[in-house]
Amino acid sequence: MDRPELVRRMTAAIGAAGVIAEWEQLRTYECDGLTSHRVVPSLVLLPSTADEVRAVVRICHESGVPFVARGSGTGLSGGALPVSQGVLISLARMRGILEVDLPNQRVVVEPGVINLWVTREVAPSGYYFAPDPSSQLVCSIGGNVAENSGGAHCLKYGFTTNHVTGLEVVLADGDTVTLGAKTADPPGYDLVGAFVGSEGTLGIATSVTLRVLRQPEAVQTLLAAFVTTDDAGGAVSGIIAEGIIPAAVEMMDALAIEAAEAAVHAGYPSPAGAVLIVELDGPAAEVEHQFREVERICLEHGATALRIAQDDEDRARMWKGRKAAFAAMGRISPDYYVQDGVIPRTALPVVLRQISALAAERGVRVANVFHAGDGNLHPLVLYDGKIEGQAEHAEAVAVEILKICLAHGGSITGEHGVGVDKRSYMADMFTAQDLDTMQRVRCAFDPANLSNPGKVFPTPRLCGEVPGPYREHPTQAAGLAERF
Repeated sequence: MDRPELVRRMTAAIGAAGVIAEWEQLRTYECDGLTSHRVVPSLVLLPSTADEVRAVVRICHESGVPFVARGSGTGLSGGALPVSQGVLISLARMRGILEVDLPNQRVVVEPGVINLWVTREVAPSGYYFAPDPSSQLVCSIGGNVAENSGGAHCLKYGFTTNHVTGLEVVLADGDTVTLGAKTADPPGYDLVGAFVGSEGTLGIATSVTLRVLRQPEAVQTLLAAFVTTDDAGGAVSGIIAEGIIPAAVEMMDALAIEAAEAAVHAGYPSPAGAVLIVELDGPAAEVEHQFREVERICLEHGATALRIAQDDEDRARMWKGRKAAFAAMGRISPDYYVQDGVIPRTALPVVLRQISALAAERGVRVANVFHAGDGNLHPLVLYDGKIEGQAEHAEAVAVEILKICLAHGGSITGEHGVGVDKRSYMADMFTAQDLDTMQRVRCAFDPANLSNPGKVFPTPRLCGEVPGPYREHPTQAAGLAERF
C-alpha cells in the first residue's frame, strides 16, 4: 500500500485530527529519551479509544506496515524509536481512569494515564500506587508496563509487574485479548507477566488493571553522608544483612550531589563523597525500631552526618534532589549518556571503584545515581556533544560499564529496558537457545513481526526463520496466538 492510501485509510478510521503526516510535525516523534537514536516515522497516529487502536492496528496488519506504540516518550533505551517505513501510534490521548475499586485495591486505567495520577486519584482514601520512576510526573502507565519500570521504592515493593494484575491487549493482527484479571493469581500461564516488560513487541495495552496499596502507618526518611562510596556501599550491605528491608535505599556520589544541589538546593551535606537516602515505612513501632538500627549501622560504617526528615515537606526536599538528578546533570555538563545495569548489592564497592578507574583511564567524568538496595546502577557518562567524537566515546565507556556489571554476575538492564540501545549485548548475557526461546514467545503473539520490530533481539528475524519447528511451520506461531 502506498503512503497516500495509508493516510486515507487511517484518516477514515480515526479522523483527520488523529493523523499526523507533515514532515515538520513527524520530527517531534523521531526519538524517545534516548536522543542519540533518531528515526522519522512515515505517519503518527493519535487514537482516542481502544476501538481506534484496534482499527489502526488492523489496517497495519492488512497492509504489512510495522507499528510502534509510544507513551510519553520518556524511555531511555530507544524502545519507542519509530520505524522509518512504519507508523507510530501515540497513546497520549488515552488518559482515562476507567474504574476505581478500592475494596479490591484495584484501579483500571488507559495506557496514557500518567504514573503519579494514580496515586493522586486514590490518596484521599488512604491508598497509593507503589512503582515510582523518577519521571513519574510525566511517564505513562503504558510505558511503565512496556518497560517494567521500577523506581526508588522497588526494593521493598517490586517493579511494575508486581502491581499489574490484568491487561486488555490489542494484538498485532488487530484482535483484542484479555490477560489476567482483578484477581491476584488466575489459573493458566502467566501471560500478564510475559507482556509486562516485553517493550511493545507483543502488542498494545489499551487498559491496565493496577494494584494499589494502603498508605503505611508511619514513614521515616534519613539522609546519611559518607566520605567514600565504599563506606556508603558497606552501610547498604549492613542494613540488608540485619534483616531490614527499607522501602528505599538510594545512593548518589559526589558528582551527582554537586549537580542536584546546583539544580534544586536539596540541602545535601557538603563536602561528601556519597549520600544515602534510606526510607522505612510500615507499622509505627516497627519503623521506629528499624530506624534506630539504620542510624547505628550508618554510623558504624563511617557516616559523617545524619539528617532525619522532620515532616513531609522535608522528606519531599530530600527526594527532590534524587529524583531531579538526571535532569540536574545539565548544570555540570552539556550532555550525558545514561546507563542502566544491575549488580549484586554486595559488589557495590568494588564495581564503583572499577567504574571510577575506567573513567580516569578514559578521561571522562561519570556521575553515579542508583537504587543501592537492589544494585540497580545508573552511571551517567558526561560529555560535550559539540566536540566531535565525544558522544561515541561516552557510549563506548557506557558499554564497558555494562561489561563490568556482567562480570560481577549482573544484568545489562534493570528498569530502562533493552530497546535498540542494548540489543547488541543480549548475546553477552543469554545463550542462542535462550534468545530463540524468547523469540518463540514473540512469534506466538506477533508472527508477522509488525509490533515494534527491531527491538530487544540482537538479530531481528521473521518467525519463519527461527531455528526449530518455526522454520518448517511458520503458521504454528499464528495458531498459538489464536488460542489466547
